[in-house]
Amino acid sequence: MSRSTRSTIRSLWRPCAAVVVTMAVAALGPGGTAHADTAAAPAPTVTRAALAPSLVEGRGADPGFDEQEAESAATSGTVIGPDRSAYTLPAEASGRKAVKLTPGQYVEFTLPRTADAITVRYSIPDAPGGGGITAPLDVAVNGKRRATMTLTSQYAWLYNQYPFSNDPGAGLLHSDWWITECSCVPDATTPAPAIAKPFRPNHFYDEQRLLLGRTYRAGDTVRLTAPAGSRAAWTVIDLLDSQQVGLPHVDLRAANVLAFGADPLGRRDSADAIDRAIAFARRHHLKVYVPPGTYQVNRHIVVDDVTIEGAGSWYTIFKGRQTTLTTPAPDGSVHTGVGFYGKDASAGGSSNVHLSGFAIEGDVRTRIDTDQVNGVGGAMSNSTVDGLYIHHTKVGLWFDGPMTKLSVTGNVIADQIADGLNFHTGVTDSVVSDNFVRNTGDDGLAMWSEKSANARNTFSHNTVQSPVLANGIAVYGGTDNTVSGNLIADPVREGSALHIGSRFGAEAFTGKLRITDNTTVRAGTYELNWNIGLGAIWMYALEKNIDADIEVAGDHFLDNTYNAIMLVTDFPVKDLYSITGVRFKDIRVDGTGTSVVSARAAGSASFENVDARNVGAVGVNNCGSFHFTPAGSEFALTDLGGNDGGGTTGPWLAGWELPNTLTCDDRPPVVTPPAPSGW
Repeated sequence: MSRSTRSTIRSLWRPCAAVVVTMAVAALGPGGTAHADTAAAPAPTVTRAALAPSLVEGRGADPGFDEQEAESAATSGTVIGPDRSAYTLPAEASGRKAVKLTPGQYVEFTLPRTADAITVRYSIPDAPGGGGITAPLDVAVNGKRRATMTLTSQYAWLYNQYPFSNDPGAGLLHSDWWITECSCVPDATTPAPAIAKPFRPNHFYDEQRLLLGRTYRAGDTVRLTAPAGSRAAWTVIDLLDSQQVGLPHVDLRAANVLAFGADPLGRRDSADAIDRAIAFARRHHLKVYVPPGTYQVNRHIVVDDVTIEGAGSWYTIFKGRQTTLTTPAPDGSVHTGVGFYGKDASAGGSSNVHLSGFAIEGDVRTRIDTDQVNGVGGAMSNSTVDGLYIHHTKVGLWFDGPMTKLSVTGNVIADQIADGLNFHTGVTDSVVSDNFVRNTGDDGLAMWSEKSANARNTFSHNTVQSPVLANGIAVYGGTDNTVSGNLIADPVREGSALHIGSRFGAEAFTGKLRITDNTTVRAGTYELNWNIGLGAIWMYALEKNIDADIEVAGDHFLDNTYNAIMLVTDFPVKDLYSITGVRFKDIRVDGTGTSVVSARAAGSASFENVDARNVGAVGVNNCGSFHFTPAGSEFALTDLGGNDGGGTTGPWLAGWELPNTLTCDDRPPVVTPPAPSGW
């Protein structure tokens, strides 16, 4: 979420000491290191979300690049990780590992296919007082120096409690909130606890793209070196994406922004020139074409009934400064910045908008939830957004409905300070498909039915990697929505891969909700406020019952840090709200740190053809609503057959657990599962 206080769950789960075994949650993985110094790069190991592509075939986006993890490449540096503990560099890395270079060290990749462009995901230190530094990274191809990239940490390194700070030396933003670090409310504790600074550092990584200037062949090597004398004491390389970008797109029949005074060198602001091109194109029923260049834009470009095409997201770049408004806007914004916005829904919204083939490079370094400093925003009906690269904005795409029939396809959304995409309030009959989302500061993709329900929307075949906070894909209320065929990897804290939540003032779930054929990996994070681990998919009844027609079918939950499936209410409302009638069918669970199912609510669910292996604890951790009645748990499980496999404790869904045996181990020890493999 982005425009509400999203992560402050102040109440705590309070286990019953007489029944519940309380154990510290062990951090998965020792955070160990390995060292290598190899003369030649090994054969390329192409992965998807740090998995063998065969394990996720047919799921997730097809972004057009080959991903290679640094820990699988040749290096003179040090492999860090694995580690899933929040606030660590490995935890935020893809696959929970990366390579740390000191000045003079390198990591070298072998190209698996022809490529003329690379993307490097990296981290370098913050400045001692915050605000970031810059540092060089030398790029050589086949032993010949090609370029020097200037890395920056100006868009990374957040600290403290929500909504976070750029100051590593700041005291607690909310000293009246309960925090895990002292298991206390600092303001209500005597003597006052000592809180280490910097407090909760996070959001370590950034990425940078580079056109290589020519096409290289499969088998050629790309070496990244932290040069001697670098200002950065260390440079962490997480991964390299390589791809063939090809030639820029040209449209000679469109309204070319250069004819209206736009500056492709970025020396002066081009916003007014773009407005003139849009007005001309609308009058003459033309498209707007933006040729290669970097165009300075420091405010919103309002779009309605217009098509804007760039030369491709590697060639046409809109880049702007975040600008302070002289007076706050009616919506509460105190800044503006580069972005393409439909008209506000209260003014009728926009329609027939088509955006494609360009990049939006923002300048957002601080999270202010009232600010509209998103890459794409407003209300856009009967519209399309395709082939954009959106970087360093607050939210990549934030849509405030009511609006209908929007298609968002084939975009790359990276390094956001909040969400990747959010359908907020009354978005209907819309599709988000084949998008790649990495390193968001909140939900990767979200449907938020605040005030009015989102309905009949589909999130399909997207890839979401490494959301630093919250969830990969979240659905907050709504009617007849579908989440299918997605790949979600490596959520870091206070959320997980898939989330179904009655919270944030969302309208109730009604009609059908289908969560089908998705794959999650290394999901199930540590919930700071509750001091427990979450499931890879978790359903949370905080403000209303969850009792719609919900089916989770065909999903694969791989290498789960804690549970695969979790159904939960908050402790103060556990007797008010329940989760009932959820159906789980044709599921594969490969590895859990704890149980397959954790029930911490009243309600019911059925299971059919749910196969599990490498289960770290009892298959069902059933606490119900924590009344521990003689009749058993308040949560009932129905076995519809075909539920096979388990772990060291036997079948995951054993007869003795049905329908509602209390098996409550509130914080069981975590067992590291083996790496996923073919089923």
